[in-house]
Amino acid sequence: MLDESGRSYLDFVCSWGPLILGHAPENILKKLGDALSDGTTFGAPTLKEVELAELVAERVPSVEKLRLVSSGTEATMSAVRLARGYTGKTKILKFDGCYHGHVDSLLVKAGSGVASLSLPETQGVPEVYASETLVAPFNDTSGVSAMIEDHKSDLAGVIVEPVCGNMGVIPPAAGFLEGLREITARNGIVLIFDEVITGFRLARGGAQERYGVTPDLTCLGKILGGGLPVGAFGGRREIMDFLAPEGPVYQAGTLSGNPLAVTAGLETLKALGKGEVYGDLDVKGHKLATGLSGALAAAGLPGVVNHLGSMLTLFFGPTVVTNAAGARASDRERFARFFHAMLDAGIYFPPSQFETMFVSTAHTDADIEYAIEAVSEWSKRDANR
Repeated sequence: MLDESGRSYLDFVCSWGPLILGHAPENILKKLGDALSDGTTFGAPTLKEVELAELVAERVPSVEKLRLVSSGTEATMSAVRLARGYTGKTKILKFDGCYHGHVDSLLVKAGSGVASLSLPETQGVPEVYASETLVAPFNDTSGVSAMIEDHKSDLAGVIVEPVCGNMGVIPPAAGFLEGLREITARNGIVLIFDEVITGFRLARGGAQERYGVTPDLTCLGKILGGGLPVGAFGGRREIMDFLAPEGPVYQAGTLSGNPLAVTAGLETLKALGKGEVYGDLDVKGHKLATGLSGALAAAGLPGVVNHLGSMLTLFFGPTVVTNAAGARASDRERFARFFHAMLDAGIYFPPSQFETMFVSTAHTDADIEYAIEAVSEWSKRDANR
């Protein structure tokens, strides 16, 4: 990756996740050129839009019907509206530290930039919106079960990142996702998986395939567009049938299913369907994670590297991070020094403690080894501060 001054960086941000194949893959650029010559937008469905939807439905266990939108935020906003329309109830439960886009009612106790900048969560959001959102700690099965039981009469849906990526990487504890599936199904509550980050990142069918837990609705984005703006939400047919024009829940968008975005997304998903892509990504992610852990240990720096597949986060300070409270206890001043030192070394890691590093198919073993060595050298220096 080059900046505007022409300096080269080894990129582990990957546009916050979409660039799983690296920057500007030649085959996708060629397909985009072909699509561009046909036109940039039509305001009507195209064949490739249908092909992309069919491919998603084939790979993602929960998706029987799919609606394309233009961003992950649109996807989560629409899924929440649909859950409310389908159930006739108003409240939504989310988890502390999970970020689901800049939707008014979902900015309560949010991660990502909200956590990084310590923004007041309801600034610009009317209290009446926030009051319809319940918040539970991630990975606390008994706590969330009790909250659901208390509010089941007016709880429309539960939305969760099945693997958190917006308070740093935090995998679900054993039985957590299964517990959510059981209690929501038993009480007629819509379970929404926000797989905007994890969709097509952790497996061909996302986190729900990897963990064997099927939600009612799934939100997708990032990799789905192959680096262009796109999002989608889909799930059980009986719920999706509540969307207009078949049902009473309205959703629309002029640029939804944009022909350029679906072209890039379709080619990306095709590439991810070949060979041992996910096995190779898991190996690379494991190598980087163990290398970073080793660098901290050798320097005597306290911390932990959380990782799953090709997603990872280095937390300075705590040795175990399983929820937002653990993430917030990390040493953010040390992380800031780390980020700037790595940037000086030509390595672009996420600038926030609460974001995710990503490994792509374009990263080589030499790239990963270079990053580990740079972190090792910095750790030795910083341990003496």
